[in-house]
Amino acid sequence: ARIQATRRSHQVTLPLSRIKVLDVSQIMAGPFCCMLLGDMGADVIKVETPGIGDQTRKSMGFRLKGADSGGFLALNRNKRSVEIDLKNSAGLEAFYALVKEADVLVENNRPGVAARLKIDYATLREINPRLVYASISGFGQTGPWSRRPGLDLIAQAMTGVMSVMGHPGEAPVKSAIPLADLGAGLFAAYGILSAVIGRGITGEGQFVDASLFETAMSLSVWESAEYWGTGEVPTPIGSANRMSAPYQAVRASDRHFVIGAANPKLWSALCGVIGREDLLKDPRFTDNVLRIRNRGVLIEELEREFAHRTADEWVDALLAVGVPAGPIYNYAEALASEQAVAREMVLKIQHPVEGETRALGFPVKLSATPQQVRDPAPLLGQHTDEILGEIGLSAEAIDAMRQAGAFGTPKVCVAAAG
Repeated sequence: ARIQATRRSHQVTLPLSRIKVLDVSQIMAGPFCCMLLGDMGADVIKVETPGIGDQTRKSMGFRLKGADSGGFLALNRNKRSVEIDLKNSAGLEAFYALVKEADVLVENNRPGVAARLKIDYATLREINPRLVYASISGFGQTGPWSRRPGLDLIAQAMTGVMSVMGHPGEAPVKSAIPLADLGAGLFAAYGILSAVIGRGITGEGQFVDASLFETAMSLSVWESAEYWGTGEVPTPIGSANRMSAPYQAVRASDRHFVIGAANPKLWSALCGVIGREDLLKDPRFTDNVLRIRNRGVLIEELEREFAHRTADEWVDALLAVGVPAGPIYNYAEALASEQAVAREMVLKIQHPVEGETRALGFPVKLSATPQQVRDPAPLLGQHTDEILGEIGLSAEAIDAMRQAGAFGTPKVCVAAAG
């Protein structure tokens, strides 16, 4: 993997280099959204509670060299950190000064909390009418569930996602990948960029309302189509696909691998590779609808043949005739794969405490303005004085705010800044 130097000098060439983002969120959805914006060049300022910071700094069941967790490092590159006590009047004054200069704000408090803190959209748009204000919550800002606490687990459960995970007859399971959290961050970034482009037409910002609930539900494309099309409630189908068969994990002589014969041409090629052309004329499997309906016996027939060779041998044979197939890798294998290396999906980043760390690479490549890691995840309050100085506050004004408790107790802030 290519080592990405930590630098701030190249962001002028990136698409969002003139966009300033206030990241007032924590844990996953909001920080992920802001990291994506930072990767595209935005100046992301992470506003954190003095002495505490983002909850993710202390999460995960393993420790690194310093105080911050690997999870925090994974979600907060290309950001700077400022400690501000939003419950302190001097802190609120400092925050409002940042809002005046900002283009975007992202927060993920439960609906109603931002208003109590006096950092809600109605308040901040009076300070900066061009502000694009994005809220990410569990269930959105309206509706009977809006005030409920929202987590990825809850969203997966209450949108139907958990009801179709796993295998028939087994206990409910969730997606191990937090799709509601990460998806909400993606959708929020999509909404933010749309609003920023719209601001170029109207001259005004707007409110962007994203939620974990709507994210998980909107990703249920096949399941909702099946329900509305058949009237039957979707159920778990393991690794299979609702729209085609065979399209799932199958067992070879040594382990499982995956195949996707999703159209007549591929189905015919698959039958040829395994020497079972008779299946093409089998009345149970003559078209995709029948193969889906008879998926269980179809897989039994296929695995009877797959049992004669290893997974790698079958993958090679299927790929040779154009049938999509692949091994099932664990994360150690996937991250070290030749494709991950070729696509630079593992980056090495220098951190002031941790030294060289590894992070996932950029999932989208831009040819003219490739993303850069300009900064590692920041230390808590690392850039407080720097950022406030950039918006025109003098050293004396910053010190007065510090003495008034804007950044926590003077002792904590002096230790954290720099």
